[in-house]
Amino acid sequence: MRIVYMGTPDIAVPTLRFLAESKHEVVGVLTQPDRPKGRGHHTIPTPVKAAALEYDIPVYQPLSLRKGEDAAAALETLRQLAPDLIVVLAYGQLLPKEVLELPKYRCINLHASLLPAYRGAAPIQWVILNGETKTGVTAQQMAEGLDTGDMLVKKEIAIGAEETAEELYERLSELCVETLSETLEQLEAGTLQGTPQDDAQSSYASRITKEMSALDFTRPAAELHNLIRGITGFTMLEGKRLKVYGSRVVEGVSGEAGTIAEPEDFVVACGDGNGLRFTEIQPEGKRRMATADFLRGKKLKKGEKLGNAE
Repeated sequence: MRIVYMGTPDIAVPTLRFLAESKHEVVGVLTQPDRPKGRGHHTIPTPVKAAALEYDIPVYQPLSLRKGEDAAAALETLRQLAPDLIVVLAYGQLLPKEVLELPKYRCINLHASLLPAYRGAAPIQWVILNGETKTGVTAQQMAEGLDTGDMLVKKEIAIGAEETAEELYERLSELCVETLSETLEQLEAGTLQGTPQDDAQSSYASRITKEMSALDFTRPAAELHNLIRGITGFTMLEGKRLKVYGSRVVEGVSGEAGTIAEPEDFVVACGDGNGLRFTEIQPEGKRRMATADFLRGKKLKKGEKLGNAE
């Protein structure tokens, strides 16, 4: 088949490589425009663009597929590419009806959740935040709504009790390849069938904001542990920002919520009578490090209260 691939971040790269090395022909890649990143604000290609260029696949980066001259030009480009199928994975734009209906086999989206749960932009983070024990990838026939199309193939995996969103992200990027491989096999065999989603069972995974990372120690320790696993947490120690990348729940910790209960292990009391032991942190102006390394050069005080995150 002639395939157009649409994707942008790292999670979409393994699937592009799979397609590029398959018997199918990737006739073009659409990805988000390059944007400045880092302290130097240097413009760098998206991960998908960088991978596509390795395979000499033509890359297109329209600002929008839904409005303006850019959208009209992109639609004309897609018509000229004449794909049999469009595969989408974390592209970052909604596709208009004209694009959805253009290929012979329409458009297939790979979504990193077990639909209809966790539709939207940040399913990987939200399954961790909510303490879910399983997730997966769903291949779906794209519709005009947000992740609302018929489900085609589902692959499920368990989430480790201590697994972070970063670790889960890596595993799901490979699971996307398996899911698409099976989907294409069924498509070619003529056995691919869609199952409508039950909207009543749907949930929405909204975008993550910086404010969500603030650690409120009046909450239960397990909730804060999931927050740190999912999006990284931060608090204030001696008036300076402290990022928290790793933690463990410690049961039966006494002390006022937000105070250091066990200074030798950096255990902080939480609102449910349990505590949170920080295992990996980044003090303001310093590198990310194991808490044990931090404590070699810093003596904490029992009962010291961590400040409100700002």
